[in-house]
Amino acid sequence: MMSPATHVADDPIEIFRELFERAGQACVEPDAMVLSTADAGGRVSGRYVLLKTFDQRGFVFYTNLESRKARALVSNPNAALCFYWAPLETQVRVEGTVEQVLDADADVYFATRPRESQIGAWASTQSAAMASREVLEQRVSEMRVRFDGRGVPRPPFWSGFRVVPTSIEFWTRDPARLHERQHYERDGGRWTRTLLYP
Repeated sequence: MMSPATHVADDPIEIFRELFERAGQACVEPDAMVLSTADAGGRVSGRYVLLKTFDQRGFVFYTNLESRKARALVSNPNAALCFYWAPLETQVRVEGTVEQVLDADADVYFATRPRESQIGAWASTQSAAMASREVLEQRVSEMRVRFDGRGVPRPPFWSGFRVVPTSIEFWTRDPARLHERQHYERDGGRWTRTLLYP
């Protein structure tokens, strides 16, 4: 069962930090998380994205701003995240509102990406229909030529979103299905903790 250290027990972000460090030693992609969104019409969609940073402000990921998920987040700025770390037998669920990160923060992160990933961001019109794989490969080739011999700037249509948590739940597996569930709800700047039945 999960037993957070006493000094972090009242702060779910710090509990997450400790678990994330453990997951980093036990899992192939500890930063993989399911992002669930709902568009303006209420249609729900989920997909895996990668967590790039987190702190007391929230959980950040990056994407093409013209993608389906980004368009959904602009029309309905609420989202849910779900991590599952099988070796730890632990799940973390995050729900909250969404805000776009500052351009300066997006610039800093984009500069750390491998060059081919930077090129790919320019080449892909994410979520749009594609006639063939060859079309994408041609666009990649064109972008390599375009940026040959110089740095690749962040595309204006590519940035990040921060999920600002209003609730965080930690679930730990129990063999008898009597799972441990610790639910944290934020009211203003304070978190309150509740134990939930499995």
